[in-house]
Amino acid sequence: MKITRLNECQAVPVNMEGIKGVTKQVPIGKVDGAPHFSIRVFTLEPGGHTPHHSHESEHLNYVLEGSGEAMEGDTPHPIRQGDYLLVKPHEVHQYRNTGETPLVFMCMVPSAYE
Repeated sequence: MKITRLNECQAVPVNMEGIKGVTKQVPIGKVDGAPHFSIRVFTLEPGGHTPHHSHESEHLNYVLEGSGEAMEGDTPHPIRQGDYLLVKPHEVHQYRNTGETPLVFMCMVPSAYE
């Protein structure tokens, strides 16, 4: 069993095309022996965003702090603290921080995506 807290997890800047102002933490993942699922936490600084992209597997998200937009293709949907999101396989999506404070969300994915 592993018990941890987010403030104990290293925050790593995410540097890839289409990303601005994003860090990632992995409180539970494959390095911990999780055979099927990983929990990642992304922090988007004000004005930050993830790439406009899709994946072969679903993503389950929960907004921990802040507000912004979740893009479903080219359609924006407002999101805020307390919202749950399901991104289906192959669905083009993006997260944008349109607020004035960090947008922090948890993303559960198959461990292969960690």
